[in-house]
Amino acid sequence: MVYTITDYSKKQAEKYDVIIKPSKKKNKKIDIYKGDQLIATIGQKGYKDYPTYMIEEGKEYADKRRKLYKQRHKNNLNSKNGKWANRILW
Repeated sequence: MVYTITDYSKKQAEKYDVIIKPSKKKNKKIDIYKGDQLIATIGQKGYKDYPTYMIEEGKEYADKRRKLYKQRHKNNLNSKNGKWANRILW
């Protein structure tokens, strides 16, 4: 099943001047490109993200999940994939 990229993620991509496409990897959500070059693959399929929580549960719940995500991943938010996951999905 292909992950449907949300408007939230599209706006985030525009903000950071990157192109996002559904991932070619079967277990990932999004491939991120700078020009024609793949720079990161993010989002484990099977796990929700901020825009998904917004759609399914509302902003208040999504904000709580975002806070928990950032706490849980604080040590890898500066890694290549962690940085992009944080920017595009959270």
